Amino acid sequence: MSKLHFTKMHGTGNDYVYVNLFTEQVDDASKLAVFVSDRHFGIGSDGLILIAPSKTADCRMIMYNADGSEGAMCGNGIRCVAKYAYEHGIVHSDEITIETKSGIKALKLTVENGLVTYITVNMGQALLEPAKIPVSAEGDTFVAKKLVVDGKEYEATCVSMGNPHCVIFTEGIDDLDLEKIGPSFENHKLFPDRINTEFVEVIDDHTIKMRVWERGSGETLACGTGACATAVACILNGLTEEKVTVKLLGGDLEIEWDREKNKVFMTGPAKVVFDGVWEE
Repeated sequence: MSKLHFTKMHGTGNDYVYVNLFTEQVDDASKLAVFVSDRHFGIGSDGLILIAPSKTADCRMIMYNADGSEGAMCGNGIRCVAKYAYEHGIVHSDEITIETKSGIKALKLTVENGLVTYITVNMGQALLEPAKIPVSAEGDTFVAKKLVVDGKEYEATCVSMGNPHCVIFTEGIDDLDLEKIGPSFENHKLFPDRINTEFVEVIDDHTIKMRVWERGSGETLACGTGACATAVACILNGLTEEKVTVKLLGGDLEIEWDREKNKVFMTGPAKVVFDGVWEE
């Protein structure tokens, strides 16, 4: 039996198993992600995140969904990576950089008594061109467009924040059967790389409520890139101001889109659940 040390962490309920590749070795990360994510026979998580050395940043984040597919970016996950890196001495500054498959992200840490409590992430640009999201559609953007899923018409706005997102504005999101409709959005023919789908209810011009169906993971308690994409979609549709609170099943995230510079900033918590040893 081989043993693998890990830490389970969550950002607003979006939980992952974190493995430090500075000290541990993983041979088949995709396979491991499926095993550890199982909530009955494994550890239980939305996926696996590896913290690795980087030649271009303070460290590197490699993330896998619960189905073993590799993701490009994870907003809640990157905050947890920052907390882990600081508290385990990988970095020693409250301003750090993390390499991801979607580029290098800069983070600012709030530290209290040696522990990281909140993190602000410069999530970079919101990509709106269909080809860059990607969405199989013509035009410069995919904003407030009609989308038919399982015979029902929705109004959709699509944004990429390193991951592709489809934002649906609707009422009564608490009553939606995401287990039924989520896969139909995820695998819709319009989205060649599949899609993450946010179902959103606007409370007022600075507060929104959101549920999310993530490709490869199903419904999760939170999605950082999804919250960013939702905030951008709200602004594009004239529904909110540039700074909003996104209320998710797992907690709140603060999102601000500097539209002039096209930079999205996300602020939220990161929590350690427990440390453990996985035997395989």
